[in-house]
Amino acid sequence: MDVVVVESPTKAKTINKYLGAEYTVLSSYGHVRDLPEKDGSVLPDEDFRMIYEPLADKKQRIADIAKAVKNAGHLYLATDPDREGEAISWHLLSALEEQGAIKGVDVKRVVFHEITKNAVLEAMRHPRDLDVGLIDAYQARRALDYLVGFTLSPVLWRKLQGSRSAGRVQSVALRLI
Repeated sequence: MDVVVVESPTKAKTINKYLGAEYTVLSSYGHVRDLPEKDGSVLPDEDFRMIYEPLADKKQRIADIAKAVKNAGHLYLATDPDREGEAISWHLLSALEEQGAIKGVDVKRVVFHEITKNAVLEAMRHPRDLDVGLIDAYQARRALDYLVGFTLSPVLWRKLQGSRSAGRVQSVALRLI
C-alpha cells in the first residue's frame, strides 16, 4: 500500500476516494516542525544553519505517518503547491528520516492545483522530487522572521502601543537601509 500525505484532513478524505484502496491518504494538519523561539535556532556564524524541532502537538501525527510509511512502497508528499507546502513536505520527510521510517521507501512529491479526480490522478502520474529552490526560499524567509522579526517585535510592543509585530519584509528592508 502506498501513502499519500496532504495538509488538510478534508482533502485527505476526498483524495482517498479518488485514489482508491491501494493508497492510504493521511493529513499532516499543516506544519510539523518549526524553529524553537529560544535564542540559537538560526546560526548566522554557521552559514545560517537552522535547528528545527517537531511541534509538540504534531509528534503523534508524525508517529502515525511513520507507522503507515513503514509498510509502504511509495510515499507521495502532496502538500499544497506553494513554498509553504513544499516546506511542509520537506519538514515531514526530514522528521520521518530522523525516525528511520523511510528506509526502502520511494519518496516523491506530487502537486495538484485543484481537488478534482482528473487533477489528482494526473498529478499522481507525474511525481517529482522536492523543489530545493522553494525550500531554500522558505528557509530564507523563516531565518529572516527569526533573526529580525523575533528581535524587533518585542521592542515595538514596548515602544508603540497597539503594535502587533514587525513584518518580515518591511523590517528587513528597513534594517538593510
